Amino acid sequence: MKGEGKMLFKSRMKWVGLVGLVLSVFSLFTHFLLARYTERDASEYQASITIFSWRPVFENADLSITSPLYRRLWGPVRQLEPLYPYANPRGNYAAPALQTNGFIFARIRGGFHEIRNSICDVVVVSRLLNATLVIPEILSTTSSKGISSEFKSFPYLYNEDEFVAALAKDVRIVKSLPKNLKGARRKKEIPMFKVSYSTSPNFYLQRVLPVLNRHSVVELVVSDGGCLQAVLPPHLEEFQRLRCRVAFHALRFRQEVQDLATRILNRLRAPGRPFIAYEPGMTRDALAYYGCAELFQHLLCILSSNSSKDVHTELIQHRRSWMIKRGIVKGNLSVNSAEQRLNGLCPLMPEEVGILLRAYGYSWDTIIYISGGEVFGGQKKLIPLHGMFENVVDRTTLSTSWELSRIYGHEANLIDKYPRTPSFAQEEMKLGAWKNSRPRPRPLPPPPARPKYYNIEGWWGWVAESDNEPETTVEELRMNAHKLLWEAIDYTICVEADAFIPGFDSDGKGRPNFASLVMGHRLYESAASKTYRPDRREVTKLLEEIRDHLYQANRTWITSVRRHLRISLLKGLKNESTRSKPLSFLSHPLPECCCWSHKETPVRASSPSTESQVRGALGVQHRCPAWMDSNTISQSKDSEREREENLDEEDPASSGIFFRHSDRNHGGGEINIKEEAQIEDQEELEGAER
Repeated sequence: MKGEGKMLFKSRMKWVGLVGLVLSVFSLFTHFLLARYTERDASEYQASITIFSWRPVFENADLSITSPLYRRLWGPVRQLEPLYPYANPRGNYAAPALQTNGFIFARIRGGFHEIRNSICDVVVVSRLLNATLVIPEILSTTSSKGISSEFKSFPYLYNEDEFVAALAKDVRIVKSLPKNLKGARRKKEIPMFKVSYSTSPNFYLQRVLPVLNRHSVVELVVSDGGCLQAVLPPHLEEFQRLRCRVAFHALRFRQEVQDLATRILNRLRAPGRPFIAYEPGMTRDALAYYGCAELFQHLLCILSSNSSKDVHTELIQHRRSWMIKRGIVKGNLSVNSAEQRLNGLCPLMPEEVGILLRAYGYSWDTIIYISGGEVFGGQKKLIPLHGMFENVVDRTTLSTSWELSRIYGHEANLIDKYPRTPSFAQEEMKLGAWKNSRPRPRPLPPPPARPKYYNIEGWWGWVAESDNEPETTVEELRMNAHKLLWEAIDYTICVEADAFIPGFDSDGKGRPNFASLVMGHRLYESAASKTYRPDRREVTKLLEEIRDHLYQANRTWITSVRRHLRISLLKGLKNESTRSKPLSFLSHPLPECCCWSHKETPVRASSPSTESQVRGALGVQHRCPAWMDSNTISQSKDSEREREENLDEEDPASSGIFFRHSDRNHGGGEINIKEEAQIEDQEELEGAER
């Protein structure tokens, strides 16, 4: 009986254990479902507890938004506050005709900024030719093997339905060609034109339109970052506004990408602090195009004669050689990087940007978001910036790998049949066979090529005497497609940032880059927001003055930096209108896509002359419609704000001491509070004189 009791007891314990195991599995499954379907509501909670590597550190919990220092660092640019986005048609602008001249099908190749420019141009060309636009094909995704089958081509990056709906009053758009034309395209029987970013409207009217009328379809191959010249004649001003409607209203990222960008923005703003977005612009192509190889290697000892090349310099030089042979670059392989830098043709290094921001008054605990799909040289080049600012983050520190994988869709595991790096044993066998070959009547062939392979920041850089780099692997094709999504996230965050500063505004073809598009979008959407446009030539001169003591600047130098960055908020716009706009309209969509508000502006007594100067410099003449004007600002508020601007900034709590890291010792020189107050006083006097 005792034996039977023990057996029964053990049997019951097994059942209890089994039930407990089932309940545990059910509990885990329930938690998984809750995390999966309540992710949006719980994102901030998760961000503050477990899953993110970023833990913000601040000296003071509260930041006074009424202090003069806050207004100087984060406040709007008062002279640009009356500027509003206005891209609606202003003249006779008919709806698209039901009967069009045929179909335009476009294949677009390039990076994020090139694709965005090209889509806007294709829409304008379709309107110009009264043609039906087929949703463009983005080759960076369509041709990439191994990316998710859930999202292909245009819908991989943008919301197709919103694109069609937003442009319904501008252009007729369809998602695919009719069946008969699809067959003709597969057989390559439809006419094709390869067009460039500088193609004129007359080319389309005189060359493309007759072909379109004959064949009912035309294919455009766009691989140059656009297919229509940036500055159009005055009588085509409505087409410029159409570009703005496409870029700033119709081109919405697909929902998964937009949701993740919104969650990252919420996590950035969760501490209740404003943040700066910084786009380094340090790509291998840009460094190679402008001849900045040696600069990249030796920023602090660029004039040193005993410097030796590292792998990064070789990679840049190899890319420059490739560009020269293909006619992308006209010039010598070896370029004086020091001279290029002094002329403002090289990117500002992250260290230099950090010094500028600290000198301007941003404290060590300012949140800085690093954007961009590539920082050539990797995290090593960002170390000095991390040393100056505690809260330097990017999309990887504000999201999880699971969240990122969701925007890619389901992707199968890839096995590359052609590995990038050949087996060391195979190379040794080839070389050994060549050395041990017996004499022959003819001279032996040269030994096998000996390429050098370097693993840099997780990707394979390659340098050899041969001009041909290894074939792109399947993983790299997939990664290139992912970069489009990463830059889409960064683009959204940069446009919404409280302040933005670019390290470089040109790409590897000598034209405006990602940062330029961001600045153009911010100018259109919120012109008064803090968008620094530093003159790299002037900044380089300032940095050369303290090259031997970068972290021990005196107050005179800091005053010069502050003056330059403050002036760049307005003067930089004038430079963009003459330098960037002729190459990319979206980098400076003024004055065609804006208007000047009727409402009273909160500026000082000299406001009429100031307003006329700003409007004249930007070329803005169009007044905003009455329906856009909000309630006028009362005179009492104007005078109150004016008194606030004249306050002396001697408050120790708001003084931006250069490289002071609270109680922490991060090195570098300091300026005492009295000196800081004198700097602020001098700035106020200079501002009044101007």
